Amino acid sequence: MLKPFLYPDIIEAGCDEAGRGCLCGPVCCAAVILPPGFECPELNDSKQLSEKKRASLRPVIEREALAWAVVMVGPEEIDRINILNASITGMQRALDRLQIRPQHILVDGNRFRPYVYHAPGASDENLMEGVVIPHTTVVKGDATYMSIAAASILAKTHRDELMDRLAEEYPGYGWEVNKGYPTKAHREAIRKLGPTPVHRMSFRLT
Repeated sequence: MLKPFLYPDIIEAGCDEAGRGCLCGPVCCAAVILPPGFECPELNDSKQLSEKKRASLRPVIEREALAWAVVMVGPEEIDRINILNASITGMQRALDRLQIRPQHILVDGNRFRPYVYHAPGASDENLMEGVVIPHTTVVKGDATYMSIAAASILAKTHRDELMDRLAEEYPGYGWEVNKGYPTKAHREAIRKLGPTPVHRMSFRLT
């Protein structure tokens, strides 16, 4: 049974990413604020759910969440700043897009950077007046807290949807099946066909 909040009396956002270990495509990052009393017994870590179940839960989360946002960080940026920094940057960009300011952030994993919230439309002169929102990193947080699990589902489904479209644009790599992860067939396709413009050139591709 997933926990609803770490701190139940404040506005808490959960953050997670999908695609960090892939050889191509973006890392997809999501932030979700769930309402008090939110109930969804089927909610779980996206990796523990079938594709069909994730697809059925996505509209429930998007409809019921107080706020949610999804951000893609592309392969060029991943190559430039590395995948860890790209994942953290993407989660913070997702937090930037939330329509509600969280008072605490739950992050899947064990690495994050202090997140500074700035009011929408803040001028450059006022950027120093941003508020640092406290965060807690949670190893296996997507199997512990509802908001992180919800973020993991949004990140995974949005990214899979993109990879299905890219599979049509770049046939032969099996992305409609492997979603860009480093399967044997994917690596063999890279050796045979070469890398595409959406492969991460800083990764070991073959």
